[in-house]
Amino acid sequence: MSDSSAQQPPRHRPPSAVVPPHPVLPACEQEHVDALLTEVPEPARRRYRPLAGSKFWRSKAVRAGVVITLLALCGLVILVLVREQTGTHGFLVGLALATLPVPLLLAAFRWLDRVEPGPWRNLLFAFAWGACAAALIAIIANTFATRWIATATADPASADTIGATVIAPVVEESAKAAAILLIFVFRRRDFTGIVDGVVVAGFTATGFAFTENILYLGSAFGEDQEIGTSGFASVTAATFFVRVVMSPFAHPLFTVLTGIGFGVAALGARRYRRLRRIALPLLGLALAMGMHALWNGSASMLGPWGFYVVYGAFMVPVFGLLTWLTIWTRQRELRTISDELPAYAAAGWMSAAEPGALSSMRARTVARDFARRTYGPAAGHAVSEYEAFATSLAFLRRRAHRGAAGPDFVEREQELLHHLWQRRQVAGPSLAYAAQATSRVPVPPPYRDYGGYNPYRY
Repeated sequence: MSDSSAQQPPRHRPPSAVVPPHPVLPACEQEHVDALLTEVPEPARRRYRPLAGSKFWRSKAVRAGVVITLLALCGLVILVLVREQTGTHGFLVGLALATLPVPLLLAAFRWLDRVEPGPWRNLLFAFAWGACAAALIAIIANTFATRWIATATADPASADTIGATVIAPVVEESAKAAAILLIFVFRRRDFTGIVDGVVVAGFTATGFAFTENILYLGSAFGEDQEIGTSGFASVTAATFFVRVVMSPFAHPLFTVLTGIGFGVAALGARRYRRLRRIALPLLGLALAMGMHALWNGSASMLGPWGFYVVYGAFMVPVFGLLTWLTIWTRQRELRTISDELPAYAAAGWMSAAEPGALSSMRARTVARDFARRTYGPAAGHAVSEYEAFATSLAFLRRRAHRGAAGPDFVEREQELLHHLWQRRQVAGPSLAYAAQATSRVPVPPPYRDYGGYNPYRY
């Protein structure tokens, strides 16, 4: 084969080639392998392009500009409201203290998303929505509802309790869930399962908690300034201990239940799809509201020790359970890669070693480091992109097996294969090295030579 032809993806199977069944694939998969070997459409058909003459407001730049403008306006209003309640010094102190847990929480959620990292634009939108839009909705709605209840009942103390236990959970969880819903609807390709729901929910709730902590910590600092307390006995120290040290995961934990509901809905088969897309997110939202209400009402319902009872007997176990579920789901995603990608190795799109290397986070890291050291930073980035596209391809194939793939499955599959082929010259050797270095070398298939055609030569 000449050098020029070696640069092209496999377009036609040689007439004499006989492709035997792959040892790890069911017999029904062979038709799909044959189709991949028989013909590959032109690269231009693998790209999604906007239709000519589209309305200007459908442009990504226009929509992004509108979203950024609205979130910025919400942020400015939030800034004014919080500063009005806390004062300038209280705002600065609250901002400094509330920032401390944010990097740790965001890093933890991003770590969960390492198998198929979602676009940063989605995560930044989720965080900004929680910190600006959801927080603004919560402040306005909670204040209005509490004042209305106080006026109607003539009992301000009771109004505060009802507002915190009933009104706040409903308003706040609904406001945070709106960000998950928007990404689920308008970025559906990036929202493929439970991990995506957990990560989006976590970023949204972390942003919301960040703004709320500024308000609470700033107000506590202002109270300390009025009564002249400081140090460990101050209201600021107590508020910081409860909200930042003991329970920085509280808001993320509530909203993650909503994210899991959306994630399970994304996994559902096409049968009863509409029912799942409505019922499961609503169930997750209801659970989030219920847990939030229990948390807010723990002190008023169970006495002064109610907070610690709910924290130890309920919050910590649920947090551990959801952490285990998320990590288990992440490992399941890696198994999906090792199960689905061998079909493309059999069709000649990748080497036999790549599915095993791509299903190991350690091997992925080794491959990126090898490419970066050997070929330069651009090569390391190309391998990272190759890993992301291969993972998306495996998930797309799994959704097709469950009957959850959309009508654009073939076009999307061809698009991903095109991206893989463009990066194979760097990614192939790097992943082969990683497979050797991490002992993830596959057992050689028993059909190395059949009719003079070997798909692994590509």
